[in-house]
Amino acid sequence: MQRHILKNKNKITLINGILIIVGFFSKWTMDNMDIFTGSLIIASILGVAPIAIQAYQSLKVKVVSIDVLVTIAVVGALIIQNYEESAIVTFLFLFGAYLEQRTLNKTRSAIKELTEMAPEKALKQMDNEEFMVVDVDEVDEGDILLVKTGAKIPVDGTVLKGEGSINEASITGESIPVRKEEGSNTYAGTILDNGTIQIVADRVGEDTTFGKIIELVEEAVDSKSEAERFIDRFSKYYTPAVLVIAIVVWLFSREIELAITILVLGCPGALVIGVPVSNVAGVGNGARNGVLLKGSEVISDFSRLDTMVFDKTGTLTVGNPSVAEKEYYGDNTGEALKYLASVERESDHPLAKAVLEEIGETTFPTVEKTEVIKGGGIVASVDGHRIAVGNVTLMEREKVEVNEKAQADLVRFEKNGDSLVLTSVDGKLKVLMGVRDQMRPGVKKDLRKLKELGVKNLVMLSGDNQVTVDVVSRELGLTEARGNMLPEDKSAYIKKLIEEEGQIVAFIGDGVNDSPSLALAHVGIAMGSGTDVAIETSDVVLMNSDFSRLPHALGLTKATARNMKQNIFVAVGVVVLLLTSLIFSEWMSMSIGMLVHEVSILVVILNGMRLLRYNVG
Repeated sequence: MQRHILKNKNKITLINGILIIVGFFSKWTMDNMDIFTGSLIIASILGVAPIAIQAYQSLKVKVVSIDVLVTIAVVGALIIQNYEESAIVTFLFLFGAYLEQRTLNKTRSAIKELTEMAPEKALKQMDNEEFMVVDVDEVDEGDILLVKTGAKIPVDGTVLKGEGSINEASITGESIPVRKEEGSNTYAGTILDNGTIQIVADRVGEDTTFGKIIELVEEAVDSKSEAERFIDRFSKYYTPAVLVIAIVVWLFSREIELAITILVLGCPGALVIGVPVSNVAGVGNGARNGVLLKGSEVISDFSRLDTMVFDKTGTLTVGNPSVAEKEYYGDNTGEALKYLASVERESDHPLAKAVLEEIGETTFPTVEKTEVIKGGGIVASVDGHRIAVGNVTLMEREKVEVNEKAQADLVRFEKNGDSLVLTSVDGKLKVLMGVRDQMRPGVKKDLRKLKELGVKNLVMLSGDNQVTVDVVSRELGLTEARGNMLPEDKSAYIKKLIEEEGQIVAFIGDGVNDSPSLALAHVGIAMGSGTDVAIETSDVVLMNSDFSRLPHALGLTKATARNMKQNIFVAVGVVVLLLTSLIFSEWMSMSIGMLVHEVSILVVILNGMRLLRYNVG
């Protein structure tokens, strides 16, 4: 019975409203008080039923909810035969709940749209090499899939055959199609605008980038900020307090109507809903624009940010460096390059990849006794020779002699902003390469926007040499830049900013070595194409490593924090206004109070919904 009543709450609201109209129509046109009274009594009893059921359910878990206050108020109004008030209050409360649900559903629309983008079917290559339509759950890693024009990419994969343009808005927030060809990466949930491609499945189901986005967004919406937890605690004590005050007023004044009116006027509805609706709208906007906010708690810290600390490679730069200049020393350069290529093939560092691309096709002698020198490079044995590949610090450790010409080359390369890769064979310097990375397009403009949004300090920490770091810093207009930083140096620097200088710090990075700093900072921000460890450790993820999303993320959290405060102000202000009006005026009544309450709830919801349209510009 209870379930049936709650299921038909909207129909009850409609009938309630019709009965009230019939009652007042009969009074004003036919002066028929019997129909008037009967209609309002039926409307009151019918209307209070779902409210009373919800009140009973909350009391069962020892919570005095708004429904409890309204139920007591309506029953009290019926007892004192104030049928107009009881009928109108039930209608306004039920109709308000209906409007709240409608507007809240719109607020959650961004998240609903996101989940609806999840692919359900895939064209999978079977054993007979024919492609058949299967549920996406039946696709495993390594399966070959066919994607046609207009279809959703079902999994994260790599293009095997064909080419086409893919709309990656569900991942990056950018609707401009991205060209894909053999070897390109694809993401689940994106749409092939034109062309036909075959892909091999790399990640399926919840492990796909899109699956992780949905999971993170849902977790963020369900999480509660400090403000929400405070309001929950406040409501837990506030609502019973209103009930106690109403009882005390009745005991001293013997005016039950006054006590009942206090119950209605004291309802904290807008206060309870105001902060969560801002949180949901903010997280939803971020999800649609390539920014994942992992929980509402991050919104508070992010919005009050003092300092942003950046890793260099892969964050401020593209992360795809290439050899800009090189010098060779002594004889047997060809042999030295073979040794260098063999050692660098053991590493997945971006500089190693740049060196291998520069050397090109060659033979790779066997590498033995590899030793990674933290913050220096690699030392190994190749064909019986001791090979050291790394920076100047490593050369000093290996006691490699650097002649005057090489020293001049080092100074010149550093002035040009190069990262240095030196190679020694048996203690003699043979190769010097200057590797240079390109700045991310538009990064200077994005950094300027961050300053305009109130970030006081923009700091770069890098493992690169100080001269190279200074070149980048001057070009980008950073507040501070530090080179020769090991992972532990970066985390120690962030710890100092937080503990000694009392700053609210965000760290932006993309590598495994960034994970300690991401975890230590108030707000850890990972570039979406970074490592899984960095993404898991972070509080915010910029999908597809789109640095231009960073100003949007900061502006959005500031707007969301402001929105929460506005909603709290409206909610508290309305309660104070109503109670003050009750004391100092004669026009305040239960029905007017309930009407104002429902209007205030809609105001805070509509205010929260403005965040769905937020754009930093």
